Amino acid sequence: MAKLWAGRTAGETSKLADDFNSSISFDSRMYRQDITGSLAHAEMLKKQGIISAEDAAAIDAGLRGILADLESGALSIDPECEDIHMFVEQVLTQRIGEAGKRLHTARSRNDQVALDLRLYLRDETDEILDKIAGLIRAVADQAEAHKADILPGYTHLQRAQPVTFGHHLMAYAMMLLRDMDRLRDARRRMGVSPIGSCALAGTTYATDRRFEAAQLGLEEICLNSMDGVSDRDFCLEMLGDLSILMMHLSRFSEEMLLWTSWEFRYVELSDAFTTGSSIMPQKKNSDMAELVRGKTGRVYGDLMGLLTAMKGLPLAYNKDMQEDKEPVFDACDTVKMCLDVFAGMIATMRVRPENMRRAAQQGFINATDLADYLVGRGMAFRDAYKISGRIVAACIARDCVLETLPLAEYRQFSDLFDQDVYDAVDLDACVRRRISEGGTCVASVERQIAWVREQLNGEK
Repeated sequence: MAKLWAGRTAGETSKLADDFNSSISFDSRMYRQDITGSLAHAEMLKKQGIISAEDAAAIDAGLRGILADLESGALSIDPECEDIHMFVEQVLTQRIGEAGKRLHTARSRNDQVALDLRLYLRDETDEILDKIAGLIRAVADQAEAHKADILPGYTHLQRAQPVTFGHHLMAYAMMLLRDMDRLRDARRRMGVSPIGSCALAGTTYATDRRFEAAQLGLEEICLNSMDGVSDRDFCLEMLGDLSILMMHLSRFSEEMLLWTSWEFRYVELSDAFTTGSSIMPQKKNSDMAELVRGKTGRVYGDLMGLLTAMKGLPLAYNKDMQEDKEPVFDACDTVKMCLDVFAGMIATMRVRPENMRRAAQQGFINATDLADYLVGRGMAFRDAYKISGRIVAACIARDCVLETLPLAEYRQFSDLFDQDVYDAVDLDACVRRRISEGGTCVASVERQIAWVREQLNGEK
C-alpha cells in the first residue's frame, strides 16, 4: 500500500520495518475521536475559507459515512495501514475523491494524534469516574447496613481500638472520592486543544484554533505549538491518578483477603466472586481480590514505562512518543475491569458481625478507654496509661478480659475504680463515646455516608 508520506523517499520500507513502525493495532480504538476531530477540522477550514463549502460538505458526509460503517461493522479497519489517521484519510479519499486530500490542510499527524488521545482519554475518564462512583455506592450501602457492628481497628496489624465496620468501610469511600477528584482535575487539563500546532511550528494558513477547539468541547488551546505536539503530561497525570486508585483498591483487597481468611472470618464473599481449588475441595479462594492486588503492579508498570520513554526526549515530536498509547490504554482497561469486579464483590459480600465482635472482645482494644476512665477521675494520663497496661497484663495472666476482671482486682491497682468501670470498658459504649467529628460512633458514620452520597449526587 502506498504511503501517504511518500515524496522525500519512495515510501518503501521492509515488511519488518512496517510492522515495527505501525500503530494501527492499538490506536485504531481511537477511530471515533479521530473522525470527530476531522469533522471539526473540516468545519474550521470551511469557516476560514481555506477549503470550499462543497469540499467541506463532501468531507463531512464522507467522514460520517465511515463512522457509521465502522460502528455497524460494514467497514473493517485495514491492519496494513500505518495508523488510524492514515486509514481514515485513505478511505475518505477513496470514497469522495480529490476533496478527501484537502482534509489534512493545516494540520500534521503530530497534532492530530495529540488531539485524538486527549479526546479519547477524556471519554475514558468519564467512564472510569462512573465506575468509581458505582463502587463508592456499594461501599456506602454496606457501611449503612453495618454502621453499628463492632470490629477491632488495627495499627501495625495489631488490634488497637474498637471501631464499627461501617466506619472502616467509609475510610475507603473517602479514598475513592479523592481518586475521583484527582481524575476530574486531570480531565480539565486534557481539555486543551493541540490541533493547529501542526508538525511543531504552527502553519501559514489563517486558521481559527479556538473555533476548532470549541467545536470539540475543549476549553482552551495550547499556547506553544512545540509544547502542543510534544506534551504527554496529561497521559502521565492520568496514569499517576490511576496508580493511586489501584493502590487504594490493592489495600482494600488486602483487607478483604484477611477478612475472608479462616483466621478472621469477618466476611464471606459470594460464590460469584470466588474460585475453588483443583485439589483441595474445602477451599474458597478470594481470587478476584488477589487479582486486583496483582494488577496494581501492572498499572504501576504502565506509569513507569511512559515516564521512562519521555524522560530524555528533546523537543518536539519523536517517534518514541508512539509508546504513549499502549500503557495508558492498558491502564484504563485494567482499572475499569478491576472497578467492575470490586463493586460486585463488595455489593454481594456477607458480613459476619458475630466474628468481628468476638475478635474485638479478645484484643483488649478497650484499654485506652480504661485509661480515660482514670483520667476522668483525676489521674494524669501517663499514670493512667501505666496502670491500664499492668491491668491488661494481669488479665492475660488470669485468662480473662477487662469486662470480666473482678472489681476487687481493679482496686488492687487503684482506689479510683468503682462499679461504673464496666460501663467504661463496654465495647458498645467505647464506640458510642467516639463523638469527635469523623469518629467511629454511629451518628458520625451516618453523617459520613450522607456526605459521601451528597458528593456523588452533586456530580450528576
